Amino acid sequence: MYVVTPYPNTAYALDLSKPGPSIKWKFDPNPSPQAIGKACCDAVIRGWAYADGKLIYNMLDDHTVAVDAATGKQAWRTAMDDVKHGVTLTQSAFVADGKVFVGNSGGEMGVNGWLAALDVATGKELWRAHAVGSDKDVRIDNTFKPYYDWMKGKDLGINTWPSGAWDTGAGASWGFVSYDEKTKTLYYGTSNPGPRVPVQRPGDNLWTSAMFARDPETGMAKWAYQFTPHDQWDYDGVNEAVLLDMPINGKMRHTLVHFDRNTYAYTIDRNTGEVLLANNFAYQNWSTGFDMKTGRPTVDPAREPKPGVKIDRVCPPDIGQKDWEPPAFNPNTGLLYVGVFNICMGLTDHEVSYIAGTPYDGMEMERFSVDGPDGNWGGLIAWDPAHGKKIWEVPEKFMVMSGVIATASNLIFYGTTDGWFRAVDAWTGKVLWSQKLGSGIIGQPITYMGPDHRQYVAVAAGVGGAAMVQKDRPGFLPRGNTIYVFSVDGDTIQTAADTAPTPVGAVAAQQ
Repeated sequence: MYVVTPYPNTAYALDLSKPGPSIKWKFDPNPSPQAIGKACCDAVIRGWAYADGKLIYNMLDDHTVAVDAATGKQAWRTAMDDVKHGVTLTQSAFVADGKVFVGNSGGEMGVNGWLAALDVATGKELWRAHAVGSDKDVRIDNTFKPYYDWMKGKDLGINTWPSGAWDTGAGASWGFVSYDEKTKTLYYGTSNPGPRVPVQRPGDNLWTSAMFARDPETGMAKWAYQFTPHDQWDYDGVNEAVLLDMPINGKMRHTLVHFDRNTYAYTIDRNTGEVLLANNFAYQNWSTGFDMKTGRPTVDPAREPKPGVKIDRVCPPDIGQKDWEPPAFNPNTGLLYVGVFNICMGLTDHEVSYIAGTPYDGMEMERFSVDGPDGNWGGLIAWDPAHGKKIWEVPEKFMVMSGVIATASNLIFYGTTDGWFRAVDAWTGKVLWSQKLGSGIIGQPITYMGPDHRQYVAVAAGVGGAAMVQKDRPGFLPRGNTIYVFSVDGDTIQTAADTAPTPVGAVAAQQ
């Protein structure tokens, strides 16, 4: 098992064939401490990739590193940007087609967003595509075919902005990347426009809060779709794209499903960018509807920020009713399982000036439950992506910010930020098992077959980042740095040599 920590981005290899387990090797990359002061949203990391015997991941100080998975020795390290500009790397590196794909963070720092491709073998940069700027910078040419007319035109990454504003317009690519091997297409999203004060950047602000489909070999854009034109609430568009082939209205379609922070669940034709379904998966009040003909949401003017004017209730808040945490798909049920929030914000904007390497923000807010002071802050939902509707929900007192994992035995595992790790029935949502851990959970669970040929589920307990908006709520559990491993088969497990068997669901490994 390989584990990479948040800053200082230390990597560990754990030998699961040994009781305990034992640490096989440890890699200390020693990133620059300057990165801590430039990270907008905590010193987090969202995962790592494996390819050709290498563990590949991003470091907060703008380097991507490859480590020999057998020895823990560095294979290569590539500088991607300069933290002095406010750029950091928190994204999970993604490998496909012999390349490593890396995107930047720093949308609140006025950076210019990008996604780059590196060679897996050497770390050499092969291409880089920006989210804003000229068609050349964005890697758009005459093969670019967006579905909707309002996204057709020349240099829209400049012309949908006030003069010069695009250069500090953000569009960071800090979320997850997906890949369709059959069509050789990458899918990924871009962040909010900068600054977060909308009156300073009138226009649609393309290509922020959007999704790109790109050729992984050349980086050229195939199509794009903007989820929240002129994003006024920091909704971003970086959440994952789940690639599913399924019938929509009686016709088999090659789709991607995206749960946006703006609270619309999109089912999109992944070959063309056409929106097939757009439905709310949780409560929102910023939009009064969705125009399927134009592919645009309709904005409620009462929720539009104006400098110095407080809006008491905008739902969802900046972090959405779902953030970057991935859902899970169960092909037996045909459902997606999604950790969600149930929150709103009070909002006040003020105009700001750009200073390189400092926050370019201007949004002040407080978050609270949709249902009042004693209301729930989150839950787990089962979503039917072929019909755009919620099937069931497990309400939770705190935000569900872990990812979700599904097993072939129709179990769904997830964690809560008050420390509960649960297994529920994929068909009904019935909670089958819960274990209180030593910290809240925002890590993605995994499941694997151990060296003993038994199935396990593992999760990292620990909180940070956006989870800290709950820090003043009684019951919030902000501890961490523990990996918990549980048996899935219902039998007892052994935690260390010469110890007695422990009860079902007991901790098998802590490190």
